[in-house]
Amino acid sequence: MPSDKTVAPEDFQDTEDVEDIENSSYAEDLQNEDGGEGNRLNPTDLSELLKEGTKDVHERAENTQFVKDFLKGRIKKELFKLATVALYYTYSALEEEIERNKDHPSFAPLYFPLELHRKEALEKDLAFFYGSGWRTAIQCSAAAQEYVERLHHLGQNEPELLVAHTYTRYMGDLSGGQVLKKVAQRALHLPSTGEGIQFYMFENVTNALRFKQLYRARMNALELDSRTKERIVEEAVEAFLFNMKVFDELDKIGPTLLEETQEGSIPLHDGKGDIRKCPYYAAKQGSSEGAGCPFHAGVALLRLPSVQLILAASMVVVAGLVAWYVI
Repeated sequence: MPSDKTVAPEDFQDTEDVEDIENSSYAEDLQNEDGGEGNRLNPTDLSELLKEGTKDVHERAENTQFVKDFLKGRIKKELFKLATVALYYTYSALEEEIERNKDHPSFAPLYFPLELHRKEALEKDLAFFYGSGWRTAIQCSAAAQEYVERLHHLGQNEPELLVAHTYTRYMGDLSGGQVLKKVAQRALHLPSTGEGIQFYMFENVTNALRFKQLYRARMNALELDSRTKERIVEEAVEAFLFNMKVFDELDKIGPTLLEETQEGSIPLHDGKGDIRKCPYYAAKQGSSEGAGCPFHAGVALLRLPSVQLILAASMVVVAGLVAWYVI
């Protein structure tokens, strides 16, 4: 069951996990990484321009309410499912356009389908959450659709600008996304075998840091003029903004979603509800504010499958006794 409990560093099993959660970001934390020894970066390198040019919007994206709540483990399962749906439509569009432009000189060196593509992994996650009929159970939200349309426009008209979106998405998934994977698995009590978080699992990237260094080196080697580099940086800022629109949309949906209840868990009325909807609360207006409500607890108890089974069995026994007595 999703919890409002903050996922603290001590919830992780080793010091590397603690460092990840304390230094995490949703997108790639470029500020503390360079190209590695022997790969000194030049201020005119595309990777450096992207790092500097997206610094402010990157920080804004990290500080959206959705991301802050997520990192604290405050994420409802239904909201996480909707976020996964948005990712599915986004990556489907992105990877369709990548395939269209895999031989384009301004993108070909960054073509890593085996290592990076996420559509197949997202399909597995959606099948886990929605079942075999997941394709008919989901739909693209307004914010995600806007993002999708932009990606298709670029792929068909300005493929060199796709670099901005692959940089923002894939490099972020290999960095801050790995923290989100751990948080989601704990907060939503997902299986330890990885179901529901396949999106975050890059099985064909054995060393994320080295792969990111390779990716940056490939970006820096692209033959681009200064104006094209500026346009890529501008588009990367737009990419962050598209993601923030999705986050804002999810923030608005969140309060409308019901909390999920697991077997064996009985939610109690918190004493703050509508008096007209709670007989116990109406009768105990003078009691302490945090008192539990037996009326709501009883209703919740009756909804548990195990309790329903016991009641059904009891009814059968009673019916049998009545029939025996009448006969």
